[in-house]
Amino acid sequence: MFTGLVEEIGTIHSFKRRGEYQQMEITGRKVLDGTRPGDSIAVDGVCQTVTEIRKGSFLVDVLSATLKKTTFGQFRLGRRVNLERAMSLGDRLGGHLVQGHIDAAGRVTEVRREEKNVFFSLDLPQKLVPLCVAEGSIAIDGVSLTIAEIAGPCITVNVIPLTWEKTVLSDRKAGDGVNIEADIIGRYVARMLGYFSSREQKPGLSRERLESLGYT
Repeated sequence: MFTGLVEEIGTIHSFKRRGEYQQMEITGRKVLDGTRPGDSIAVDGVCQTVTEIRKGSFLVDVLSATLKKTTFGQFRLGRRVNLERAMSLGDRLGGHLVQGHIDAAGRVTEVRREEKNVFFSLDLPQKLVPLCVAEGSIAIDGVSLTIAEIAGPCITVNVIPLTWEKTVLSDRKAGDGVNIEADIIGRYVARMLGYFSSREQKPGLSRERLESLGYT
């Protein structure tokens, strides 16, 4: 589990395709503190297992499914990436609960500045839209953000100057792909509503449905 608070920005130092997976070497400093092979680090929001630690860098093996589902398949040498170590029990949860399991890639539609505010808009795959609520949480390239506005398949978040400066969101421009992880609570609520509705052959929750269950 992660919090969506980026600890540092790393760089793709090398990558090699090895059959069905891709090996990447990523530079880092802070995230290497206390990290051992087998530990997890979120790279642009994607939970990856550290396979080897070198001086000033670490290696991960990226499976083909991850290459297809995330932006990893578009990575090039020198690309900057957000890095965060897995949280420990007892850590402060400054962002929100992030699993590092990407739902899909979204696409940036607009980056707009208004004085110190940066408004970051992107299109989501239709399947993720029901999981988004205004003032709810979402992770974009591993950054915990609050949804400011929803308009159809497009959401907008307001990125504060500190987050803009300390993450790779400042590298993104219109047309770029980003990794999206919906809020874990929304995922489970949607799954449960769909499961019980299908079993009972009834629609999801509504006022009438709640009243039939005894809620007034």
